[in-house]
Amino acid sequence: MSQRYIIALGSNVRHPRHGLPPAVLRAALAAMADEGLKIDAASPITASAPLGPSRRRYANAAVRIATSLGPPALLALLKQIETRFGRVRRGARWGARTLDLDVVLWSGGLWRSAALTIPHPAFRERPFVLGPTSAIAPQWRDPGTGCTIRHLHARLTRQVPAPR
Repeated sequence: MSQRYIIALGSNVRHPRHGLPPAVLRAALAAMADEGLKIDAASPITASAPLGPSRRRYANAAVRIATSLGPPALLALLKQIETRFGRVRRGARWGARTLDLDVVLWSGGLWRSAALTIPHPAFRERPFVLGPTSAIAPQWRDPGTGCTIRHLHARLTRQVPAPR
């Protein structure tokens, strides 16, 4: 049975072979496909300001994939790809990274284990995740709120008039 996922991609460190962060994301998509993940749709690559202590801007994208892998096996595969791209976990949260691959949503709905929570706990507050995701899966529903990705993105990015 084929399961579908939304994966968020991010990079803000140059890779010695692949180059600047946008090229890292394109190479990561190729690596995912080489590992047998069927890429149904990939968003445009966007730039965003960093969270936390990093000063480098991020390249971000989202991809909709199909695979027979369940959530734990997919997470293990994505971590292997990150490691091949030079990702080193130093314990510093939100630090600079060559490649970050996060499972955001799953066609099976909710998943929780010690290593993985789906939907990603913070995706509703992150325009650099919701923007690319809304480009490839605007009608996908968040199992936590029932809202579509398009609605969550609009809610997060709408301009609120200043009080008079």
